[in-house]
This record gives sequence, C-alpha cells and structure tokens, in this order.
Amino acid sequence: MHISLLSKMPLSVLAAPFMLVGCMGSGGSAPEHGFAPVVAPALPDAAPAQANGAIFQAASGYAALTSGMRASQKGDIITILLVENTKAAKTNSASKDRGGGFSLSPPTTGPFSLFSPSDIAAGGSQNFSGSGKAAQSNSLQGRISVTVVESYANGTMLVRGQKLTSLNRGDEHTQFSGLIRAIDVSSENTIPSNKVADARIIYGGTGEIATASKQGWLQNFFSILSPF
Repeated sequence: MHISLLSKMPLSVLAAPFMLVGCMGSGGSAPEHGFAPVVAPALPDAAPAQANGAIFQAASGYAALTSGMRASQKGDIITILLVENTKAAKTNSASKDRGGGFSLSPPTTGPFSLFSPSDIAAGGSQNFSGSGKAAQSNSLQGRISVTVVESYANGTMLVRGQKLTSLNRGDEHTQFSGLIRAIDVSSENTIPSNKVADARIIYGGTGEIATASKQGWLQNFFSILSPF
C-alpha cells in the first residue's frame, strides 16, 4: 500500500527533501564578492636614462622624505593589525515592599459591646524582588593585508581586502574594509584595526567543522515553528 502511494507521487515531491538537505547542509555562507584587490595602473614604458652622470634619476621613482615608503596611493598594500576586544556587562535589580493594616477595638463592656476586637481587623502586604544580569565578550586577533581603493584629499584612504584560507577540514575567510588616516600608518605600513573608521570585519568559515557547530535544517525548522 505504501509502495503504490509513493509510486504515484511526483518525482519533484520525492526529491524535495534531499534537495533541501543538500542546500542547507553544504556549510556556511560563501564570502561576499567585491573584495578583489585593487591594482595600481601599470607604469608607462620608462624613457632610457640619460647619461648625465647624476645619481638621482626622477624616472627611477621618487618618494618624499616626509612620507618615505608609506602606502598612500591607489593599489598600495597596508597590513591591518586585528586587535578587536569588546566587552559589555549590564546588571539591574529592583525591590518593592508594601504593607498596610487596619483594626478597630470597640468597648468590651457595656451595651455597645456588639463585636469582639478579633472581628474587626484587616491587614495586607505586597512585595516584589527582581534582578537581571548580562555579559558578553568578543576578541579577534591576527593580521590581514589590504589594498588602498581610494585616496582622498583630506588625508584619508579607503582600504579593502580579504583573506581566504583552505584547510583540511574546511575553508575560512576574513574580510576587512574601512577608512584610515595616512598619518596613522606606521613606517612598516601597518595600522591597528581600532584606528579604522567605519570598519567592517567579517570572519567566518565553511566545511564540516562549521556545519557540526550548527543545528540541522529539520531542527531549525521546528525551532522556527515552536512558540517557546
């Protein structure tokens, strides 16, 4: 009975679960495009050096003594020192206490003694206590070399680059982009990431190790449907 039912089902319906497994179990997201290195324009064919006996030849390249060989032009390479450390903590507490009472003691003797003191009494109390605490810490250390995409007149530069590493158990990618000041670039063409404005750092990976750290597609499906 079950075999005949399956034989009547469309092939696309039978293949859908396996296609879904293949799509969702193939690892993490691939690196974004647009991080291709920017290459400086090629130098024109140099004119033959003049045999004038001078040591300095402008055709061989020139760098000002104030800047040395610091990267400043489109296509130059700068090494970003990843020194990201962020910590956040939050604690709050609240306490509330409220109480009240009422009592009436009529005379115990005489013609007006209608009620006993225990019959006329009221009291109440209310209290609340709550607390919450949250903490988070992130750290990213390493190096990544990027290229200068644009150089602006105010002394800032737009840099961008990525690093792709293929390991025996998966792939890892690091992407970086942001604005830097030329004055912050060291003589070794390095700059710490905490001096980069509008920094965008993406670190991720694909492969069986990255896949094993995530819940399966079916469990994720029921997690979305669950109201808890």
